[in-house]
Amino acid sequence: MVMDDKLVIALPKGRILDEAMPLVRAAGIEPEAAFDDPKSRLLRFATNHPHIDIIRVRSFDVATFVAFGAAHLGIAGNDVLMEFDYPELYAPLDLGIGACRLSVAEPADLAATDDPRRWSHVRIATKYPEVTRRFFAERGVQAECVKLNGAMELAPSLGLCSRIVDLVSTGSTLKANGLKEVEVIADVTSRLIVNRAALKTRPGELTGWIERFRIARETADAAA
Repeated sequence: MVMDDKLVIALPKGRILDEAMPLVRAAGIEPEAAFDDPKSRLLRFATNHPHIDIIRVRSFDVATFVAFGAAHLGIAGNDVLMEFDYPELYAPLDLGIGACRLSVAEPADLAATDDPRRWSHVRIATKYPEVTRRFFAERGVQAECVKLNGAMELAPSLGLCSRIVDLVSTGSTLKANGLKEVEVIADVTSRLIVNRAALKTRPGELTGWIERFRIARETADAAA
């Protein structure tokens, strides 16, 4: 658990952060100037609330920091929550940002004649091995997963795996690499997540911040 009494909020690096920050700021949290400095190497930042700090970590690590109590609140995609399935996490609010989908893709020439309903065994490159195995197991298909953390689209052309499971937004990256989306495993958006133990020990404080984020989300929706 965290070693001081500060409330720690874990935010993901990358594209989701750009969509998350308007909600964070609308909820009343403003990070120190270094947070917006691309040259800064800081990972933990003070905010306009003396008792609240923000940490900025990889999107996959947000769930782990919150689940193990190193952070109290966080923002994570439900792809990450599905992969780790931490019982210590509570996700009370869909923030409606980072919309994409977790999909199966394969080379376009293979997809032209392939029928996923007839698969019995598949070899798949993905950074979501648990989600992938569960998805195919429910259909009686054995999924052999090769764990990659990036550049999934290279796997088919280099002979590593014929198929991949990855996040898809516009599909332009798949198309550029000669791949075609053939199945959707899940629609993905980012959620506000809370450490369950912290919610029990600091209920008023955390419930208050959940409500602030809820209002920020509703206000953003109304303005859209």
